Amino acid sequence: MSEIPGKCAQARSIILMILNNLDDEVAQFPQELVIYGGNGQIFSNWIQFRLVLYYLSIMDEEQTLALYSGHPMGLFPSHPNAPRVVITNGMMIPNYSTKELYDKFFAMGVTQFGQMTAGSYSYIGPQGIVHGTTITLMNAGRKYLGLENLSGKIFVTSGLGGMSGAQAKAAHIAGCVGVIAESNFSIPILKCCSKFHVCETALRKRHAQGWLDVFSDNLDEVIKLIKQNRDTKHGISIGYLGNVVDLWERLVEEEDLSIELGSDQTSLHNPFNGGYYPVGISFDEANKMMVDDPVQFKQLVQKSLLRQIAAIDALAKRGLHFWDYGNAFLVECARAGADVLQPNAIDDKAFKYPSYIQEFMGRDHHDVSGTDSPFRETANIVDGSAFTADMAIQNVIGDSFRGATWVSIHNGGGTGWGDAMNGGFGMLLDGSKEAAHRAEMMLNWDVSNGVARRCWSGNDFAHETIKRTMQQVPGLVITLPNQVDSKHLEDVL
Repeated sequence: MSEIPGKCAQARSIILMILNNLDDEVAQFPQELVIYGGNGQIFSNWIQFRLVLYYLSIMDEEQTLALYSGHPMGLFPSHPNAPRVVITNGMMIPNYSTKELYDKFFAMGVTQFGQMTAGSYSYIGPQGIVHGTTITLMNAGRKYLGLENLSGKIFVTSGLGGMSGAQAKAAHIAGCVGVIAESNFSIPILKCCSKFHVCETALRKRHAQGWLDVFSDNLDEVIKLIKQNRDTKHGISIGYLGNVVDLWERLVEEEDLSIELGSDQTSLHNPFNGGYYPVGISFDEANKMMVDDPVQFKQLVQKSLLRQIAAIDALAKRGLHFWDYGNAFLVECARAGADVLQPNAIDDKAFKYPSYIQEFMGRDHHDVSGTDSPFRETANIVDGSAFTADMAIQNVIGDSFRGATWVSIHNGGGTGWGDAMNGGFGMLLDGSKEAAHRAEMMLNWDVSNGVARRCWSGNDFAHETIKRTMQQVPGLVITLPNQVDSKHLEDVL
């Protein structure tokens, strides 16, 4: 970091994170400033990039840089304990936060989709999520199969991109046979040791980086590899270079092949602009249709989703345990017309296949406080507030005056534009007493805020945790709910 130009260490640390986000080994489409998820951007154009780095290189600890959806509005006077950078991405008047209007405003250059960590300079590739993905898979085995050891068991999913790429390594670590489909699209990769560019698919990129063990574009070969490694109980990740619908439908045909676990991590927060490719047409044909005939492309995507969920339903009848990975898969299946809700569902979140957040990850898998996302992080908030965003907004404001080096708040996140509110922070830890104090103060708030919200919504574990924390942290006083006996409620209502 000492080699980076700048007047203060905090600003240099932010430059370091920006450059790391855009490294060709990290970013999905670095030349387009897309970090991950197909459309999660760090900036909208390269002029913004150059201006931001310039401002960071000249600012001091008496200034704060304000960014409006990638646009650096400028340096404003502040003080050393204020954030050096405050980032907002995609903030919209609520009635104008539709996906259709996003396309218009993005094309005008007045907003951008920052995903969860792309627009806040915090993305570090699959390594940032591999621990959570591994825990998710192992807990699925514990909950659904009653097993601590997944050797000989088969896990089928899709996606080998920025976040989904962790699935391959998670399957290997968990010891199961992981089968991951990835469509054949090209990502330009600059090879520093040569004088030319080569194109690799996302699948080949993950294979070259050591995340994926083996791959094939032939379904017969994939089935052969699955059976061989199932029989020998060898933990392995197998990539299928092709459409996930073809994979699921082939597995339905293999009646002697028991698929125990399944999920999906296609980029369905962005289903009609490259996040999900329809089955039956080539990648190039799909890209052309996306531009020339978006209505037909949308129809083909939705037909493919219906075929995919139908295959999953068929395998579920034979013992498959499927879960939604919070990528809007079941949301988009429902919008396509699939029957994905539970019988007698009381709202549109009551899917027959549960979210991994609900089933076997804590609410803090991504952010206990920073994200309001009714189909993922806050999926099981049961007091009626799941579609509110007070917590995420409170969180970023609270982080900003408790010592964060930079803070961000984004419209969207993993589930997509208009479907979540996602806050984030960055903090430079330099070993000083001041940094330790800031970390303690800010992280206590960053966690307690979300635990308090879940306590109030009726979560017993959150209630127990926040009561214990109040005894440990001076000055922490939380409003605790009085639990009403459910039988009394039934009698009254």
